[in-house]
This record gives sequence, structure tokens and C-alpha cells, in this order.
Amino acid sequence: MYSQTEVICDTTTDTGGELVINVGPQHPATHGVLHLVITLEGETIRKIEPHLGYIHRSIEKMCESLSYRQFIYVTSRMDYLSSHINNLCCAHNTEKSLQIEVPQRAKVIRVLMSELTRIASHELWLGAMAMDLGAFTPFFYAFREREMITEIMEDTCGARLTMNYIVPGGVMYDLHPDFVTKVKAFVKQFKTKVTEYEDLVTNNVIFQNRMKGVGVLSKEDAISYGCTGPVARGSGVHCDIRKIYPYEVYDAVEFDEVLETAGDSFARYMVRVREMNQSVRIIEQLIDNIPDGDFQAKTKAVLKPPKGEFYTRVETARGEFGVYIVSEGGTTPYRIKFRSPGFSNLSALGHMAKGSKIGDLMATMGTLDLVIPDIDR
Repeated sequence: MYSQTEVICDTTTDTGGELVINVGPQHPATHGVLHLVITLEGETIRKIEPHLGYIHRSIEKMCESLSYRQFIYVTSRMDYLSSHINNLCCAHNTEKSLQIEVPQRAKVIRVLMSELTRIASHELWLGAMAMDLGAFTPFFYAFREREMITEIMEDTCGARLTMNYIVPGGVMYDLHPDFVTKVKAFVKQFKTKVTEYEDLVTNNVIFQNRMKGVGVLSKEDAISYGCTGPVARGSGVHCDIRKIYPYEVYDAVEFDEVLETAGDSFARYMVRVREMNQSVRIIEQLIDNIPDGDFQAKTKAVLKPPKGEFYTRVETARGEFGVYIVSEGGTTPYRIKFRSPGFSNLSALGHMAKGSKIGDLMATMGTLDLVIPDIDR
């Protein structure tokens, strides 16, 4: 189960009037292992040092021995809550290098899957975030809607979390016959139940007091640390790749880039809540307008991009995900580098938490929405 509470204080050391505590790690076989070394003066945080690498799997090196069809699905195991969107970025890179034209039907399907993935990710985050701050009920409410999305994914993709559905040239197979009906049912329920999130969480005075003014990140600092996604947009940074560099059919649908200017934990929370509404808005525009035709372009069985360097990027639930590939003209990449949003967002944690109380760390760290396998790779 993904939760910010995966990191637990376990040891303390007293050094020269300051207290150094270790938050995490647990057993290295556990996913999402993060180790923070925190220096305290009383209850005030003076310094935070993240120690990474507990779940490092050499994914980028591994991809150099995989074909251009195979390496795509390794990224499902990085940010496993944005697997569709990660796969899409990899497919884009191969399509860009080989100049493959993707059928319109496949483009629409990809966007629908991406936005359902974004909502599912934010739903899990909202439930876990509320639970970490002491509110247990919203976790079940959030998973009620998220479960509808995972069932939709399972019907079409055969999996509920790490979907291997997107291929160079389109999608692996066509939509399930019940896809449209179930998506409409989800949209209807989501729109009627969203007020429950507002009553239980957003408008809760205790929740607001725990979030407002906590973990403040200015616009200038967000840019300096390379933050993207809801973390940056909560500080007023215009950075939504879907708007700046539209891909697939994002330039053909109407939606707003959600921005908040306070830069605190509550602002980052509101960005994600409002983004779910914008994702529903995109889905509503596309669900009755899925074009007929092929769901996959005709491609060769063995893909050999020309010699050169190629970079593509997309907007995941956590921010900008980029794929950089160096090709030597062979059947496998010569070099691959992934630009994951979590790494840059985590780098700002020490700056955001410095001077705040140790009790506020959960709100600050929770609103970064960290998925550690995305950072370690």
C-alpha cells in the first residue's frame, strides 16, 4: 500500500545540542523505501538529508539491452501510478525517431487512458494524504471512485496497476466493448461524490490548519529546484506540458492549467483536487467522440531508429517525465536517460521544511506525492 507513512522514525542520536533522527528505512524489500536524516533543534527542523538508492534497479542500464518495444514497459515499474503516461512518453520517442504516424483513434484512446490514470493517481494520493494527517474515512471514499477506474483498466488492458497497453504506433488492442459505458458511469459518480471530498477534507478546519502556511515553496525556488507538476503549479509556475507542448489530442480539447499562488501544502492539495475535475472535463469531451479506424499503425516487427539523439516529454500525475535516447541505428538503444519528476521535487524538501516543526513534515512531504521507485530507478 502506498502511503507517506512508509517512512517511520526509528533511531535517534544526540550531537552537540542538536538531535539527529533517522526517518526510515524499513526492510529494503519494501517498495518506496526512503531514508531521511533530520537534524532537529528542539522540535524545529534545521536540516533534512534524503538518502536514496534502497530500491535502485539499474533500469536505465537494463533498457540498453532491451528492444525499442520492450524497454517501454520497464517504466511501468518506476512511477507505477502513472504507468500509462510513462509508457506513452517512451512510445512517443520511438515514433518520433522513426516518424511513425499514429492513427487518430489511438491518440484519443491514449489521452482517455492518461486522464483516467491521472485521476486514479490523485485519488490514491488524496486518500493516503488525509489518512497520514489523521483522517481515515476519506481513504475509503477516494478508493471507491478509484476502484471504478482500475476495473475499467483491467477490462481493456488486463491489469489494474502496471498496464502494458501502449505500443509504438498506437495501442496494443482495441477498447473493451463496455469501456464507454463504464467511463460514463464513473464520470457520473465522480461528479456527484466530489462534494464529499470537500466536506470531509477540503473544508475541514483541522485539515486546513495542518496545511495552510506549511511547507511554503516560492515560485522562484520551485523553478530553481526544477520542480514540475502540481508541486510547481502550487507555487504559480506555468509548467503543464499538455499546454506548453501539446501532444496527442490535447490541443483539440478545452481544459485549464490549474495554478495556485500560495505555494504551501494546501495550495498543492488544491491543485490536485482541481486537476481531477479538469481530467473529467477532458474525458467528457472525448468519450462520445472516439473516432473509428485503426487503433495501431502498421510497423515493422523489429524497430531500428536512425542514428541520433531523441527527447520527448509528457505530463504525468507528478510532473514532467522525459525520455532521452541515443541511438546508434541498432535494435536496442545505445543510451537511455529518464527525467523523473519525483527526483527534482524531492530535492526541494529540505528547503521547504527548514525552520518548520517536525509535526509539519508529514504535510510537507505528503504534498510532494513521492513515488520512490520513480526516483531511485
